[in-house]
Amino acid sequence: MSVDFALLGQRIREARLAKKLTQEELSEKLDISIAYLSRVERGASHINLTRLNQLCNLLGVSEGELLNGASSISSNYLNKEFSQLLKKCTPEQQRLIFNIAKTILDTDTNK
Repeated sequence: MSVDFALLGQRIREARLAKKLTQEELSEKLDISIAYLSRVERGASHINLTRLNQLCNLLGVSEGELLNGASSISSNYLNKEFSQLLKKCTPEQQRLIFNIAKTILDTDTNK
C-alpha cells in the first residue's frame, strides 16, 4: 500500500481541527516544530510511524482513520472510501462495479 501523504496530511489537519487544536498547540504536545507539522499537513513532509502513533493518541483517532480515511469501528466505515473510489471511475467502470456488487448480493441472498 502506498501512502498518499497529501491526503494523510489533510486528514491529520481535519482531526486536529476537530479537537480544536492549533498547529502550535499540537506541535508543542508532540515536541515538534510548527513548521514540520505544517509540512506534514500539506503532504510536503512524511511522518514516521512512531510519530503517527503519538499523533493518533493525542487526537483520539486510529491510524486506520488517518491512513485510510475510515474507522473499522464504525459500521459504515467503507462508505467514504467507496464513494471516493467511485468518483474516480468512468461511468462504465461504475456500472461494472455496480453489477459485480449486485451479483454478489444476489448470490448471498440465495444461499
